Amino acid sequence: MKKILIIVPAYNEAENIKDVILKLHEENDVWDILVINDASADKTSSIARSTGHAEVIDLPINLGIGGCVQTGFRYARRKDYDYALQFDGDGQHSAEEIGKLMDIVMSGEADVAIGSRFRQKHDGFKSSFFRRIGIRLFELVSFILIRQRITDHTSGFRAYNRKAFCFLADHYPSDYPEPEVIILLGKNNFRIRETFTQMHERKGGVSSITLTKGPYYMIKVMLAMFMSSIRSKIHHHE
Repeated sequence: MKKILIIVPAYNEAENIKDVILKLHEENDVWDILVINDASADKTSSIARSTGHAEVIDLPINLGIGGCVQTGFRYARRKDYDYALQFDGDGQHSAEEIGKLMDIVMSGEADVAIGSRFRQKHDGFKSSFFRRIGIRLFELVSFILIRQRITDHTSGFRAYNRKAFCFLADHYPSDYPEPEVIILLGKNNFRIRETFTQMHERKGGVSSITLTKGPYYMIKVMLAMFMSSIRSKIHHHE
């Protein structure tokens, strides 16, 4: 049986983390769940531990989503997992849809599978208008830079085969990495596929990207995407 690690980055997710872990465990009790607590100021860590269904790594300082996910990838590499899946701790993803992503990477169709809320029209939760505009801009930029049309660059719902997560264990971007890592993967010949997944509205907590930070975030991310595109290829084992 293949070893699968579910990586759950979490920062101040005390209102959501228990429900996230229990739903993951209920969906498949064979999956290993690893919560990366990003120096939360609330009870995220103790609540995650109290479920009895997750390992928890407490980061000593706040590293952001990039540091959390890279920590998870390094753990997966050290523990010899075959696949790793990123699943945000805010309760916006559905554990029932993990199989869609895992089928893509386990079949060999792609190295990385991304759950996208934009692959088809739906009546569920939608992001704000300005955030959707930004995501469409990222889609255009990535097509120009790596000739791949990715519709949901900010999705925190992703599956990776061992080759991909071992590569990213050493080279994962920091800060707001999801759009940048798509360019990095495309530049280094990793195969990326998307599949439609639903996204739910937060039940508690707040997003780290606020309306006032939006323009700064957009400029910073597009610059990072461009810089990744002009970097030399990174040698790795195919």
